[in-house]
Amino acid sequence: MMKLKIIVPVLMSMLTAGVAGAVTVSFGGESRKVIEVTPDKNTGLEKVYVAYSTGELTSMNILGAGSGLSVSRYSNLGGGYAEPVDFQWDGNTAVVNRPEGNMGYIFTENGRNTCIWLVDYSSQPFQLTAVNAAATQDCDNTHIDVTGSGPAIQYYTIDGRPVELSRDIEVSYTTQQWNQDNLEYENIKASKTLAHLTATVTLTPPLYCATEITVSGDRFLQAWGQGVQVISPSIQPNGLSVMTTAEQTNKNEDEESSNVINGDTSDLGGSAPAVIQFTAYATDAVIHDEWQISTDPEFSTVDYRFNQREIDYTFLEEGTYYARFVGSNSDGTCEVYGDIYTVGIGASDLRIPNAFTPNDDGVNDIWKVGYRSLTSFKCWIFDRYGNEIYHFDDPNGGWDGKYKGKVVKSGVYFYVIEATGADGIKYKKGGDINIVNYKRNGNGSTATE
Repeated sequence: MMKLKIIVPVLMSMLTAGVAGAVTVSFGGESRKVIEVTPDKNTGLEKVYVAYSTGELTSMNILGAGSGLSVSRYSNLGGGYAEPVDFQWDGNTAVVNRPEGNMGYIFTENGRNTCIWLVDYSSQPFQLTAVNAAATQDCDNTHIDVTGSGPAIQYYTIDGRPVELSRDIEVSYTTQQWNQDNLEYENIKASKTLAHLTATVTLTPPLYCATEITVSGDRFLQAWGQGVQVISPSIQPNGLSVMTTAEQTNKNEDEESSNVINGDTSDLGGSAPAVIQFTAYATDAVIHDEWQISTDPEFSTVDYRFNQREIDYTFLEEGTYYARFVGSNSDGTCEVYGDIYTVGIGASDLRIPNAFTPNDDGVNDIWKVGYRSLTSFKCWIFDRYGNEIYHFDDPNGGWDGKYKGKVVKSGVYFYVIEATGADGIKYKKGGDINIVNYKRNGNGSTATE
């Protein structure tokens, strides 16, 4: 048992002088190279040395010290409880025989100190036996059981503060990551570094695909060429992740120049009928798929459910709708939600012009109605004798003023329109269409025919 002794002058010297770094340390009798680690400066230590077994070390050699050198050592109580250590001179090298492991050493010369810590690795070795999925999992993490040993390696600063020396144990596996460019989850290699080994290792985010898990290390055994690793059986994923997209497939490419009446600010919807394709992309553990459509933004009631990852839904009625994807695992204990999409369908409207000029000058060449949210539409055009000369049933269409491939004569024509709005309003309208033809003169001006 080491006898503890308070050496106040030494402690005060350490606090005022700091780490000198004037000496270097080597060891004798080592069967494997003693590993040198540089700790954070705030520890007050110059180096931490890790010996495979301090029991096999015959000496600790202090080079670069002068004749005024003194050596002391301390335990986890800190430098204030350091006690002197005997040493001999071998030429210009001070030699401490059979240095004790898991101890701190202070080399003092001319009021300046160099402090180190010596770790005995054999007292806390790293061992591995098996890696398996834990029996109990949750929705947000994957838990892995590791059979083995690798406790925290601690050293102590001169003021007795414990600091962990990381073993850099690596846990490596395959998981999935969303690729926005390709619109898919793709497999990637992932890893986690552990400072020490615990009976259960938690991976966050959880596994998104089936994978083997490899635990290997630690960095000290690997440096000595004795690294160990264990590979698990294939572990099934329990992590749920989903990305979703929504695209309106019947939206005009340029509504500003179309005959659709604007006014709804929703990204999706606007004018009925609005056909929207909803698509979900999910990781492997998502077994149950459901798109939900509701008029309630909180989804306390769901109007429609679709058990598939891609749906095409046509919104026909005025109002505001909300759509989201819900995925769950095989037993329904975990759920994942996609983005909520808002679809606004405006009130119906129908505006009918009474004249146009079909002269191919690029201005007002086609007679079109202005509309919004019409779910049905029919239009008939007649000459003044009651003969039908054109009809169409798409409100986005129109009449180019031609009959049997030729532009009709200027004059008055008649339309009859029957339509139904998304809000239930029924339209039945009739009226005049005035065609005014223009002929271009040689001087570039136009004249009415």
